[in-house]
Amino acid sequence: MIARTWHAQAQPEKADAYAAHFTGAVVPALKALAGHRGALLLRREIEGCVEFTALTLWESRSSIEAFAGEDISRAHIEPEGRAALSMYDDFASHYEVVFTSFDAASTYP
Repeated sequence: MIARTWHAQAQPEKADAYAAHFTGAVVPALKALAGHRGALLLRREIEGCVEFTALTLWESRSSIEAFAGEDISRAHIEPEGRAALSMYDDFASHYEVVFTSFDAASTYP
């Protein structure tokens, strides 16, 4: 399994809008893709803004390519998401999952 991470920031007044976009639009689209194994959206307030880290889980590199395109290091951010964010990485990082203490498929809403 591969974990894909991406970071962004929002002004506090727009943070809920981004979280709603992620859970209402991004997650349903991801669930429809073969090889997608789950998602987490992490949020914290820091220095007057809200920082997000999105972590998505994938079966393989080819399943990530179905979502992100051939260059999987490029971030994929929809216009609605961009509108709510004040800063975002234009890249994503990937990690091989070597251990998990939960079954991502069964805990994913």
